[in-house]
Amino acid sequence: MFRLWLGLVLGCFCSRRRLLTANLALRQQLSVLKRRHPRPMLTAADRLFWLLARRLWSSWKEALLLVNPETVGQWHRAGFRWYWSMLSRVRKTPGRKKISKEIRELIFKMVAENPNWGAPRVHGELLMLGLDVSERTVSRWMRRAPRVSEAAQRWRTFLHNHREVIAAVDFFAVPTVTFGLLYCFFIIAHDRRRILHFNVTRHPTSIWTAQQLRDAFPYADVSRFVVFDHDAKYGLEVPATIRAMSISPLRSSIACPWQNGVAERWVGSCRRELLDQVIPLNEKQTPGRRKPCVGRGR
Repeated sequence: MFRLWLGLVLGCFCSRRRLLTANLALRQQLSVLKRRHPRPMLTAADRLFWLLARRLWSSWKEALLLVNPETVGQWHRAGFRWYWSMLSRVRKTPGRKKISKEIRELIFKMVAENPNWGAPRVHGELLMLGLDVSERTVSRWMRRAPRVSEAAQRWRTFLHNHREVIAAVDFFAVPTVTFGLLYCFFIIAHDRRRILHFNVTRHPTSIWTAQQLRDAFPYADVSRFVVFDHDAKYGLEVPATIRAMSISPLRSSIACPWQNGVAERWVGSCRRELLDQVIPLNEKQTPGRRKPCVGRGR
C-alpha cells in the first residue's frame, strides 16, 4: 500500500512538472508570434531555448508548433560545426611547422639533379646543411616534385625511332554472364598496330604468361624490345623468359599508362567495338578468340 501511495504522489509530481514545461514551451512560442513581423522570426535565443529543450525534455516535440522537429536538429548540427570551426581558428595548428618555400625548391632541385636518390639520401643532405626536416616530410615533397619533361620526351622519341622492333604486352579483364572475370592477354606490334598473339584465361599466372610469349615468338626473327607494366601477373618468370629470347624487357613507370599507350588504345578500341556489344559466357565465346576479330588496332 505504501508503494502505491508513493507512486501516486510521484506521478502527480511528474505530471505537474511536464505540464509546467509544456506551458513554458507554449508561452515561448506565443511570444514569438506576438512580434511585429510579417513572418515570425526566430532569434538565436529562441533557437538556444529549443536546443536545450531537445536535450533535457523528452516530450519536446509534442509542444513544438512553429517549426518542424527536424529543423531543431539542423540547428544543433549547425551549432556543432560553428563551435568546432571557432575552436580550430583559436587553437594553434597541430603538427610540425610548414617548411619554407626555399626548402621545397631545394628538395625539388635535388630530385631533378639526382633522380636515383631516395628520401633517406635527400634527408641526410638536408641535415648536413643544418635544415631540420623529417624524412617523412622529404618523402612527401619528393612525390610532389615536378616531372622532368625531357624524360617524357626521351621516352616518346625512343618509341618513335624503334617502333618497327617494339612489341607491347598487356592484360585486360572481361566480365562474363555468370559475373566471373576473364583475363585477356595480348601482344601488339608498334609498327602497324598488329595483334601478334591473343589468349584468354580465368587464372593468369606468370608461368602461363611466359608460355604465351614463347608461343608468340617461336623463331629468332622477333622484336628487340617488349614493353609491359608492373602487374604482379608477370612475376619474375616473364622478364627472365624475355631475356632468354634475346629481347630487352622495358617496364613502364608505375601509374604511367601513357608509356604503354599503343596497348592502352587498343584495349579501348576492343572494348568499344567488341566487348560493349557482346557479353561472353566463357573463354571459348570471347570475341577476341576468333581470328577475324583480331586485327589492326586503332
